[in-house]
Amino acid sequence: MPGRLLLKAIFGSLVWNIQTKDPLLFLTFDDGPIPEVTPWVLDQLEAAHAKATFFCIGDNVRKHPEIYRAVLEKGHAVGNHTFHHLNGWKTTNEEYFADTEKCSRLVQSPLFRPPYGKIKPGQVSKLKSDYKIIMWDVLSKDYDQSLSGEACLKRVIRNAGPGSILVFHDSLKAKDRLEFALPKVLDYFHSRGYRFHSLSDDYFPPESEK
Repeated sequence: MPGRLLLKAIFGSLVWNIQTKDPLLFLTFDDGPIPEVTPWVLDQLEAAHAKATFFCIGDNVRKHPEIYRAVLEKGHAVGNHTFHHLNGWKTTNEEYFADTEKCSRLVQSPLFRPPYGKIKPGQVSKLKSDYKIIMWDVLSKDYDQSLSGEACLKRVIRNAGPGSILVFHDSLKAKDRLEFALPKVLDYFHSRGYRFHSLSDDYFPPESEK
């Protein structure tokens, strides 16, 4: 979409994908953890020997600490998604930074993803000194209730390639489309030799090494 292309042009320094020619994909899940969806996601990933990165809302971690611990215990990565799922375009910088800091007390991670992908230049300038700001190049749109699970699946298959960062949501809004698409995404790409990795420091060399 034009807005996404403009955002990428303005914020080219953010992480939109991982530069690699290897058959690697990076599944990410936003908005959890919640009991109705996240444990099911963890089971799907375990069955497929896949690792992922969960961008967690701090308030959900507060409410469901046992599910958050399960994400970590199963070897997945986590990232900060603010405490209250704030839209950076509609939030003052002071409030946005305070909310991110509140989340960081529960989610210790060098990774941050802005909810809705909406973040202002001043917010980027401040946060990039403490975080790798992770965007994406493939959005499943599983949250869109006007789409079918099949449509979400096709979006991912059509657009993903080596190094792609894929976005799904472990949320109630996305549940039906996620349950249709995720197992099929795992099967489809595994059958083509892809592996699913979590985002880690290995993929973010120091500036001096770039």
